[in-house]
Amino acid sequence: MKSGNGIPARCVYLEEMAAELDEQDWLDMENIEQALFTRLLLQEPGNHLIYMTSVSTQNLSADRDAGEKQILRYLYACFQRAKEEITKVPENLLPFAVRCRNLTVSNTRTVLLTSEIYVNQNVYEQLVDLLLEALRGAHFEDVTEFLEEVIEALTMDEEVRTFGEVMVPVFDILLGRIKDLDLCQILLYTYLDMLLYFTRQKDIAQVFVDYIQPKDPTNGQMYQKTLLGVILSISCLLKTPGVVENHGYFLNPSRSSPQEIKVQESNIHQFMAQFHEKIYQMLKNLLQLSPETKHRILSWLGNCLHANAGRTKIWANQMPEIFFQMYASDAFFLNLGAALLKLCQPFCKPRSPRLLTFDPTYCVLKELNEEERRSKNVHMKGLEKETCLIPAVTEKEPEFAHNYNLVTENLVLTQYTLHLGFHRLHDQMVKINQSLHRLQVAWREAQQSSSPATDSLREQFERLMTVYLSTKTSVTEPQMLQNCLNLQVSMAVLLVQLAIGNQGTEPIDLTFPLPKVEHSALAFVPEFFADNLGDFFIFLRRFADDILETSADSLEHVFHFVTVFTGDVERMKNPHLRAKLAEVLEAVMPHLDQVQNPLVSSMFHRERVFCSYRHAAHLAEALIKVFVDIEFTGDPHQFEQKFNYRRPMYPILRYMWGTESYRQSIKGLADYASENLEAMNPPLFLRFLNLLMNDAIFLLDEAIQYLSKIKVQQIEKDRGEWDNLSQEARREKESSLQMFGQLARFHNIMSNETIGTLAFLTSEIKSLFVHPFLAERIISMLNYFLQHLVGPKMGALKVKDFSEFDFKPQQLVSDICNIYLNLGDEENFCATVPKDGRSYSPTLFAQTVRVLKKINKPGNMIVAFSNLAERIKSLADRQQQEEETYADACDEFLDPIMSTLMSDPVVLPSSRVTVDRSTIARHLLSDQTDPFNRSPLTMDQIRPNIELKEKIHQWLAERKKQKEQLEDTLK
Repeated sequence: MKSGNGIPARCVYLEEMAAELDEQDWLDMENIEQALFTRLLLQEPGNHLIYMTSVSTQNLSADRDAGEKQILRYLYACFQRAKEEITKVPENLLPFAVRCRNLTVSNTRTVLLTSEIYVNQNVYEQLVDLLLEALRGAHFEDVTEFLEEVIEALTMDEEVRTFGEVMVPVFDILLGRIKDLDLCQILLYTYLDMLLYFTRQKDIAQVFVDYIQPKDPTNGQMYQKTLLGVILSISCLLKTPGVVENHGYFLNPSRSSPQEIKVQESNIHQFMAQFHEKIYQMLKNLLQLSPETKHRILSWLGNCLHANAGRTKIWANQMPEIFFQMYASDAFFLNLGAALLKLCQPFCKPRSPRLLTFDPTYCVLKELNEEERRSKNVHMKGLEKETCLIPAVTEKEPEFAHNYNLVTENLVLTQYTLHLGFHRLHDQMVKINQSLHRLQVAWREAQQSSSPATDSLREQFERLMTVYLSTKTSVTEPQMLQNCLNLQVSMAVLLVQLAIGNQGTEPIDLTFPLPKVEHSALAFVPEFFADNLGDFFIFLRRFADDILETSADSLEHVFHFVTVFTGDVERMKNPHLRAKLAEVLEAVMPHLDQVQNPLVSSMFHRERVFCSYRHAAHLAEALIKVFVDIEFTGDPHQFEQKFNYRRPMYPILRYMWGTESYRQSIKGLADYASENLEAMNPPLFLRFLNLLMNDAIFLLDEAIQYLSKIKVQQIEKDRGEWDNLSQEARREKESSLQMFGQLARFHNIMSNETIGTLAFLTSEIKSLFVHPFLAERIISMLNYFLQHLVGPKMGALKVKDFSEFDFKPQQLVSDICNIYLNLGDEENFCATVPKDGRSYSPTLFAQTVRVLKKINKPGNMIVAFSNLAERIKSLADRQQQEEETYADACDEFLDPIMSTLMSDPVVLPSSRVTVDRSTIARHLLSDQTDPFNRSPLTMDQIRPNIELKEKIHQWLAERKKQKEQLEDTLK
């Protein structure tokens, strides 16, 4: 603060120096350096202030400026004053002004190099605070100008201390301050702006990439303790899993309205978007600053991902205590993934020429040394151990690139980060959702029974709801999801182009049949690329459906991906992964239940894209192919797994059936199967129908068994038989009832789907179902179920609440009757019905008609079914007479498996056993081996037993003649 004559209002009196200078009361070029150094050593400069003007009025700002206690702030102020003087002083005084400016820089250098000589001065804290205030006060460029000159001075001579040693304490301070900040604190973003400057400044950035190296690079959790790791760990997720106390978000959610929760979520998302942008800018700065910082930050990322690879192990989710000691947190990977997604955006456009410069051989490179990693631009480790989409056909190594571009490295790093992070959070969301549902049911029951556990359950629900809302908010930030959608759609494009053998950078149009590709690059693509893609779209359907609708036009690329890979073992070997693609298809399709749900966005654009899809025929075929393929996965749990995998396939088939282009393609597959029933390999659609009926029989049978057990237990409980049991025994009974309930519900849901699918398929596909191969099976299945649903056994299924177990007997009876009516026009189908000796009886059909009336089915349906029942009864009477005629057939004429008279006997080539053609055809649909010696067998290998067939026909003719003669005699 200067007065009019240019003299400062206040100055610091250097008493010792005044004595040394004797009577000289001014500073010159000779003594200014000593004066500045002496001033810096003063511990309380404010005690040495003197007035430089005659006015002795109070001047606080002048007191503060002259008596500044913090030496770094003082030196910066001197630098600014000297800089200002340079622009004002006459030319003869310019060297003095410049000298003063240079002295502030050299003294700042000295202060930072030998900070210990300045008592009570934490110069590193002062430097951080100086930058902090400059960022807040919008004079940051002035401070950085000062700092740049100080850095230059420090790096010119590093004898006393290296520049790194000077900067480490600064980073230590930042680390200590940032780790205590929350996502929604403005101060955090000021510190991040400071780090953005540091990562742009070449000398500081070099120290930064050294500073963030963990003590043990093989320990995944250590990365979280570094400065970059501390930043990446900031989020709205719980800091300590399960500990809701001191969590700053979504506390007491039941007391907040949905609108309030939405506002809080939106507020957090705004901070997240800003936060991710800052981290992205930091990474981008380091990648662009110099080859050295690029190599160091990519190495950090590669080593970090490799050290945290164990996050994907199954045990990791089951042992959280060990997990959090070994690996970096979910927040860490969520934020890292969001930043890396931003780095990928320039080439994440479906027709980007840069996208197809991705080189998958990167993923199968073996161990490289540090120098090779630098020269080849390969920083990920351990990828060669990952399972690829298809196995390599040869031991010969692929042709590796001399070096790999940033597109390849970024894509791999991003996909692996998502594999380690996003996938696990999605998993957690699903589990929390299920737990919330269970808690809600238990809480409601406790309220109804005035249980003392009510308050405890409510508190548990509240806590879990806080975890759920925090987790959901963390993974649904709109820009992050949009960036991830862009990446995964681009991934779909890339994988399809690799699948059709495109080696150029321009996309090739997808056409069918797919070309045969020699030495496919898919042998170098890790499965997690496809798994991430699937996982993301399934996540969107569950938790952020609106994004699918707004991005509907890009979903065609996902349909291409599903069409190419789902049904093709040559392009994706893993049957579990191919089955998952059916769930992906269900996720990106329009919703199948058109219930107006406020949480579900419009369906218009998805319907348009799906219904006009140009490869509809191939998509339908791919879906049916994977339905069949997952029957035999080679997994010990394949039997249980297949029902879960097929669950999404049923609603997709139902939706396809309602769309002309898809329905025609399904009917085309059925027509082909009808024409090629005895082909060497059973036609796809024939195998599909066979498995569909297998599933229906098993599922509904299991559901019936479980419902019967539930009925028994409910009766026991109501009679009070459980009251006298010990607490442990009663708990076991309750647990058993709950387990039966869950199993009954699952099997009912699935059996409803399978029977429903058969109902709509038989409306237009008839010839296959009425063929002897399948007719007997479907009839015995339908009759067996009717027996339980409308016959004398129906009482065993009358549990208390049908809806609790998804038991829909009315719908099942209706579907079964529709199947009968759909196929009832075919004479040989009706003639086959009475042959079902186990379940068929005229009484059963009469009972069915009675139930149809009871459940108010349309009159025309009841009349049609009554007429069908009459036709079948008359055919049954005729058949009974014929059977009596042929009852004494010799064993040679009987099928050895079914013990029925053979109509078309054939010889099996290896066992030489004769069986009926329809019997062996049915067997080969499920098992392509000879049932008598297990040797391989296909339909084209069997030979007709003409001699036996003639003998049977001859015998039948004789018996018929004898019968006629007997009837004539009796007349």
